[in-house]
Amino acid sequence: MADYRELWDSLDMDLEKHDQLCEVLPEFYGDIYMTQENRAEGMNYFNFVVSEIHGLRIKELNEHRKDGGKVFGSFCVFVPDEVIMAADGIGVGLCGGSDFWVPDGEKVLPRNMCPLIKASVGAKLSGTCPYFQSADMLVGETTCDGKKKAWEILGEYTPMHVMDLPQMKREKDYTHFKEEINTFKEKVEDLTGNKITLESLKEKIKLVNDKRRVLQRLYDARKSDKLPISGKDSLLITQVAFYDDPNRFIQKTNELCDELEERIEKNISVFKDDTPRILLTGTPMAIPNWKMHHLIETSGGAVVCEEACTGTKYFERLVDENITDLDSGLQALSDRYMGINCACFSPNEGRIEDIIRLYKEYNADGVIYNSLPFCHTYAIEYKKVKDALDKEGIPVMMIESDYSMQDAGQINTRLEAFFEMISMNKELAI
Repeated sequence: MADYRELWDSLDMDLEKHDQLCEVLPEFYGDIYMTQENRAEGMNYFNFVVSEIHGLRIKELNEHRKDGGKVFGSFCVFVPDEVIMAADGIGVGLCGGSDFWVPDGEKVLPRNMCPLIKASVGAKLSGTCPYFQSADMLVGETTCDGKKKAWEILGEYTPMHVMDLPQMKREKDYTHFKEEINTFKEKVEDLTGNKITLESLKEKIKLVNDKRRVLQRLYDARKSDKLPISGKDSLLITQVAFYDDPNRFIQKTNELCDELEERIEKNISVFKDDTPRILLTGTPMAIPNWKMHHLIETSGGAVVCEEACTGTKYFERLVDENITDLDSGLQALSDRYMGINCACFSPNEGRIEDIIRLYKEYNADGVIYNSLPFCHTYAIEYKKVKDALDKEGIPVMMIESDYSMQDAGQINTRLEAFFEMISMNKELAI
């Protein structure tokens, strides 16, 4: 990473503090990922991406900006990448998954607030994340009260656009979000100086759909009785999808999927046959938040699917590619993105239906509902989810935890008890 110091300095980063972050991440990643056995060879690409997480991709973004291009940083799956890319911009998902940034976030935000929001704000204020520093505009959204008020503060430090996401799914809400996408389109055009055409929008809708298709292919491999890849490797791939070059990501992930499908044919699994299969649902797991997957998969379980923004919410449902004009393109985008069943919506029966459907599709044995502290939308929604799962006879357990590993022992104990209960229930059912 030393070769990039001049680049980081040009981005007005706090190099001394950034060095502290760079010292922690390799060891953290090594302990969680490189200790796994029998990993697919195709994961070497994603190891490389993480090793260059503040290097190669930042260099690519910098070259794009030197050529007159613009970079947009987003925090949420409701921001349409298709619009950014259609104007020759680059969209990157921004990190907020480390407690390293929380203290800086707490300088301007209340302590009793979701760590994801505090870390996202802190990453910018601290000047230690080159993705934030490379973004010409940050794009927020109103998915929760904490975020929409935090964006007001963040907007004091950097150019900011906020998309207003409806909280219900009536016909007029779809129309409203279509108008929000059109407003965002105009903002993107103004900043980039490029007009979005029907042809450019169709091209980028196809490209983003292809990224969704390859992620679905990856997840389909996890439906196998013989799991060819760990849950935390799958999570990492999804996290990388938010900021990697899309064409390169599609190619490398398809190559990995070729290998995974060969493993399935040969009955090669990274878990023992009797390992409890877990569907994980709840709050987003922004990079480098690998905590819950690591604890589950070192306590006797295997994560087979994530009903989360860093999971199926990100790639399920394609945008209609058969658009005839820009207006129909905006409508297709609104229809697809409003189909995401985020906990911010009320009522939100669609999310409960998704959880039950995915539980069955991935042949899961139990559900772990993961919520960050002070995430009221997901925490409150747990009751309705649990009631529905109880009626279906689906084992479920809620774990509320932040990014710190201080509660790892306590969580491990709870997980082991949950997995033991699942195993006993399966034996009784035979």
